[in-house]
Amino acid sequence: MRSVYEAANLVDAHLVRHALEGSGIPAFIRGEALVGGIGELGVFGLLAVMVPEAAWPQARATVEALGLGIPSGEGDPVAGDGWACPA
Repeated sequence: MRSVYEAANLVDAHLVRHALEGSGIPAFIRGEALVGGIGELGVFGLLAVMVPEAAWPQARATVEALGLGIPSGEGDPVAGDGWACPA
């Protein structure tokens, strides 16, 4: 199994999993049972959508087509490359 998407929250993870399953790619959410431990566990890296190794290229293309998040290098607030707070 290989991670195709690291989710910030459980809703995002389920949306990606359903999109993959809708494309005929089997998927499951790693760390779903750990969400109840937030506060005692590290917050980042708990949730990931996993797919079989053989299905990873197709799954990756499906996730990229969803347009989730900011593509790296385009307005990334950490990189400081032109992103500005709208407030």
